[in-house]
Amino acid sequence: MTRIGLAYVSGAVPGFEDFGNLPTDIVKENGLINGNKASKELDALIIPGGTLIESNDINMGLNTEIKKMARDGKPIIGICAGFQLLSNQIDIGRKSPVPIVKEGLGIIDVNFSPLITSDRVKAKVFDNSFLVKNQTEDVNGFHTHTYGKVEGDAKPLFYSQVQRINYGDTNKKGEYNIFSGACNDDGNVIGTMIHGILDENPILVENLKQQIDIQNLDDIYNRNNEVKKFLHREVGINSGIKVPPIKPNKKPKYLMIGSNGSDSGKTFILTGLAGAIRKRGYKVALLKVGPDVRDIIPGLYLTKGKMEDFASIKIGHLGWKDIESTIKILNNSDYDIVLIEGVMSVFTGLLNEKVPFSAAEIAMSSKIPMILATGVNKGGIESAAVDIVAHENMLNKLGVSVEAILLNKVYNEDIFDTVKPYIIENTNVEDVLKLPKLKSADMRGFIPEVEIRYELFTKYALDLIEENLDIDKIINMAREVEFEKIYSFDEIKRKVI
Repeated sequence: MTRIGLAYVSGAVPGFEDFGNLPTDIVKENGLINGNKASKELDALIIPGGTLIESNDINMGLNTEIKKMARDGKPIIGICAGFQLLSNQIDIGRKSPVPIVKEGLGIIDVNFSPLITSDRVKAKVFDNSFLVKNQTEDVNGFHTHTYGKVEGDAKPLFYSQVQRINYGDTNKKGEYNIFSGACNDDGNVIGTMIHGILDENPILVENLKQQIDIQNLDDIYNRNNEVKKFLHREVGINSGIKVPPIKPNKKPKYLMIGSNGSDSGKTFILTGLAGAIRKRGYKVALLKVGPDVRDIIPGLYLTKGKMEDFASIKIGHLGWKDIESTIKILNNSDYDIVLIEGVMSVFTGLLNEKVPFSAAEIAMSSKIPMILATGVNKGGIESAAVDIVAHENMLNKLGVSVEAILLNKVYNEDIFDTVKPYIIENTNVEDVLKLPKLKSADMRGFIPEVEIRYELFTKYALDLIEENLDIDKIINMAREVEFEKIYSFDEIKRKVI
């Protein structure tokens, strides 16, 4: 039977997409399948996205098998970080004054450097590989990466039309402006920054089937179902944390993680909650207010969840899908819990004439309950308490239910105990929670948009959340919701003033 491998290594996100429902076998770091070399067993290999370069967890065993398959002319498809692995080198020093260069396998003649995009995209196709044969129209998919500037002499496959680059709108003419795919000289090794490339473009899947001469698709799909069951039996990768049987689904319940500003730890909190809730058998959907879906990827690393086409809630012209459509889709899905990460402060963009333009407005639209978080590392615990009280009071005025207030990075429990009564007395909130400041000598790998290491970030997030919060109580804070309305700019002004 035809066999298609899927790399399953720390730092990868193999549940992020379905890869055309084709993978039949899991390939781990040692490059073996049932004790045999992958290059002997497999007809093709897919290397998913993630933080393979930052994590540095693909060892010589799998690297050797990748090179052998490439030399033998077998198809290899690397997506995002998988593409980076196949390249010459990657500069991951986005906030460093000098490059921080990691070596790739040198199979595709390109180099990578920092460039952020998180768009749904279409891409122009160049006929340089079996994969794109007969693909005369643009392909579809999405970008979500930090190190996406591709330069080199490899044969091009795709150029994406990307609107938003490095947090700014830069493509008003709608040009194909990002080099997003290439192949080796023989055309059998393909790298692309476009996620969903096999899920959203049937001709590419058909080309891969023909290239490896698939005869019995039923066998492929049956084996693929087993691969998916394997993926969803474990929280994260190589963690040993098993997921209990899925609980009977009724209607999903929603909970937003909002904050009073950036650097509050929303991504860390959402990641830990996603893993902890998944450990209890719930199917968890993760959404981001606004376009930067990179923030929910660590959570998806733990849940093995897909990056859905509604994962980015549209605010203004930014994002993928509006909240009304998103609620409708989710309420007819098999998800149990929906966790939504806010953007910046819940009020950032509140007074923009375009509506909705803030996390608060998204919560208002459907009466989504919220955990309101603040980081205490800059102004201290006292300032954080005063600020978070003001935020809760305004959210209450806007009709948003704050179920709990969470002080993150608490460095002194005595001060926390002193300000807790003040918060309770001056808000409608009874649950004031805390997370201690993370103690780690080396914080590299902990910043979501710079050199993040998913296996490290997620382990600390999951451990800290479970050690300090009552997960069942937080699950009970989530509520069923229905979309009601988007408040007009005038209605918002009347509520605020």
